[in-house]
Order: sequence, then structure tokens, then C-alpha cells
Amino acid sequence: MHFAFTAALVGFPGYLTAAESKPIAPKPPLGWNSFQSYGVYLHEKAAMENVKAMAEHLKPYGYDYFVIDNGWFGEYKLKPGTLYPLEKHASDVRLNEYGQVIPSKAYFPGGLKRIADRCHQLGLKFNIHMMRGIPRKSYELNLPIKGTSYKARDIADTNPKNNCTWCTYNYGVDMTKPGAQEWYDGLIQHLGDMGVDMIKYDDIVPYPAEVEAVANAIKKTGKSILLSLSPGGNVPPDAIRSFQMAQMLRVTKDVWDQAHYLDDCFDAWKKWTGKETDNFWIDMDMIPFGQLLMMSPKKEMLREGDANAVRLAGQGYRRWQQFSQDQMFTFITLRALSASPLMVGGDLPTIDGFSLRLLTDPDMLACNQNGVMGKQVSEIDGIEVWKTPEKGQKKRGWVGVFNRTNRLKTVALTPAFLGLEADAKLFDVWKGRKEHKLTAASAIEIDINPDGVLFLRYE
Repeated sequence: MHFAFTAALVGFPGYLTAAESKPIAPKPPLGWNSFQSYGVYLHEKAAMENVKAMAEHLKPYGYDYFVIDNGWFGEYKLKPGTLYPLEKHASDVRLNEYGQVIPSKAYFPGGLKRIADRCHQLGLKFNIHMMRGIPRKSYELNLPIKGTSYKARDIADTNPKNNCTWCTYNYGVDMTKPGAQEWYDGLIQHLGDMGVDMIKYDDIVPYPAEVEAVANAIKKTGKSILLSLSPGGNVPPDAIRSFQMAQMLRVTKDVWDQAHYLDDCFDAWKKWTGKETDNFWIDMDMIPFGQLLMMSPKKEMLREGDANAVRLAGQGYRRWQQFSQDQMFTFITLRALSASPLMVGGDLPTIDGFSLRLLTDPDMLACNQNGVMGKQVSEIDGIEVWKTPEKGQKKRGWVGVFNRTNRLKTVALTPAFLGLEADAKLFDVWKGRKEHKLTAASAIEIDINPDGVLFLRYE
């Protein structure tokens, strides 16, 4: 990845910095993202509470990216006397004199510096979400592009075909226009000056030219800012070199807490196996464990005609996650074996013990941080076997035996079926590291629940 990134910057002398001498993300990043628990309505109080909880519950296990998702610059209309929004997306956004977004007074009256500083004090990294392009408000006001004679209308791409349909804060940027790269240069420097360590850029994957513009702008700051690309529903495979200028690439649509999202992740795993490197990770979206959509109405309020119920960003209503325990085991095992970044989505101050157990399991984390995207070994009658070898080891690693059906399955484990040598020792990760001995002479019969998994460490 380092060499691909450097090669992509030929013609830009002087951009190499000491920070680029080592990878920004040598292992899959671990962290928390506010979208699944707060939608686009995270506010200052909740942010500080989640920072504290993250430092207490997850930081000791390596989770360090604290991500504020979309909406942090939105001036939302609020229900009087509360922080609850009365609109899905903000009717106004807050900008500086150069058309760059700045923190909302509605949700961050104290700005973001206090939160960024607290993250850094606690050993966490401070990160924010951005939408591709230039604010439409900047276009309407025709604000200047910092450091140039150009203005917003000189670079904005107003063609409806090239603009986001689900979030209309921005127009795209026409990268063929003078001033376009300078827009991104100024914007990314602005974010870097805010103390940002990672940017999750949304609506950008279908536009490789703007991916490259952002990556080049990050390079110019001289800062080690991780770039995460979203969304994942339309990922043109021929643009992989552009995507490799970032460190994370979303390859799924938004993932929530229903079984069919597991299917989406397995499909993405099959498609993208082998595309990871030591500084570029295939991202299957967030982990919807714990309480979700804290700012949304509860289910009973969403009945037709309820004046207090506003359908907000995210999926559904305020709730505890709805996966069964077996589906949760499958979800996190899939993430471990596929080396997908682990970004927790649920509310951290109220996270339940079972979710926390899965998220902090030492074998799960060792497998994930091993940084090898496992490959499928076999698939028979709804049972899939995936194997992730340990780096530098010929006879050690992890295997997942997934029951992709809605029926209890009895599985006969043999060396050929698991893709292992006879006499391997197997340790059942989710059942107290129970040991099994794999031999050529006899099979090990094990029951796997519907949507369940057998997660094995082998050596």
C-alpha cells in the first residue's frame, strides 16, 4: 500500500513526510462510530459520555478511534426544551467564511475542540464524518475558496446525476476545474487544524477523482490522518488503485441488526478476499451491538398519525439490538476472520455485558489484528468453512465453521473439511477454549445452532 500510495503521488514533490515513513493503519482500525447509536444527532453531552465509556471499556483492548458521524455541522430544528430533532436532516449548516463546515451551535455549542482534547488526553483518536463535495450553501453564497481567486460556483458540479440523493447538504466537485484541488486542500487542512486524526468520507466511493483529491490533500497537511471511504453499495473494482490511497474501503451498504445483513457481509467477503494490505482494509461497516438510535422515537411512537414521531436517519426506532446470541457470535467471528475494521455502533455508556464480552475477547481480537482476510475452504449444504492463517506461521491460525441455515446442523469435522493437517489441536473460542484433537482416523461431531458458528483456534 505504501508504494502504491507513493506512486500515485508522482509529480507532487515535497509531499513525503516523516509521518508517511510508516503505515497509518498497519492493522485493522478499532473504534466506535456514533451513527448506529445517535444517527446524525450526536450532541456534546452524549459525545463526552461515550468518550469516557470508550476509554474505560474498550481502550484497554486496543479500540482508539472515536468517530463523530454526519450532522455535526447541522443547525437542526429541535423539539422545544430538548435535544431531540424535528427534522431528518438539518435545514441549515454552519460554515466559516470559506464555505468550510464548522461545529453546529445546536449540538456542539462549545465546539469540537473540547471533545478532541479529551480524546487525546485519554489516548483516543478524534475523528469525524464528511460528505463529498462542497456545501450547497457555499454555492448559494458563492463563497471564496481559501488561498485562491476562485469561488464555490467555479468548481461545484450541480448535475443531479452526480450528486447524493439521500443527503443533500453538498454538491460534488468537478475535479477538472481550476480551484477544485485547492478546495479540498483548504478543507482538509481546516479539519487537520481541528485535531482530526481520521476522516470518514461519505458518498465518495463512486467518484475516484475526488477520492484522489482528498488523499492528496491529506498528504499535503503532513499529518497522519486516516482516510475511510464510504458508502459501499457501488464500489467500482477498476478504481482499486484510487481506493488504496485510503486506509479503509467500505464494501457493503449500511449494516444493521437483522439476519439478512449477515448475508451481505458474507457476499462482500467472498468478493473482496485478498484485497487487503498492511495499510488498506476491507470495511464491512459498523457493529450494531447494544442500544441503537438513542435519539429516535420508540417503536410505539412510530404508528401512523403520531405527531411526535419523526422518522430520522438510521434504520427504524430506538431499541436494543435484535440479533440472537448465535447471530452475534457469527457477526463478530466473521469480522475477526475477515480482518474487517471493528467499529462499534451501539451506545457505550449502556453497553451490555454480552456485547462487551464478544468485542473484547482476546482470541477474536488476535484473529482480527492478525490482519489476514481469511479464505473459504469449503461449503457443503449450508455449512461454510473459512480459514485465516496466522502471519508467519504454517500450522497456526483460526477457522470458522458457519451454519448459514435456519436449522440445527450436526457437523463432522475432518482435516480435509477444515483445510487442516491431521493431529492439529483445536480450541473452541466461544466455549471456554475447549480442546479437541483433529485426527485422520475419526471425525469430531459438533452441533451448530441456526445462524451459529464454531470458532476454532488451531495449532
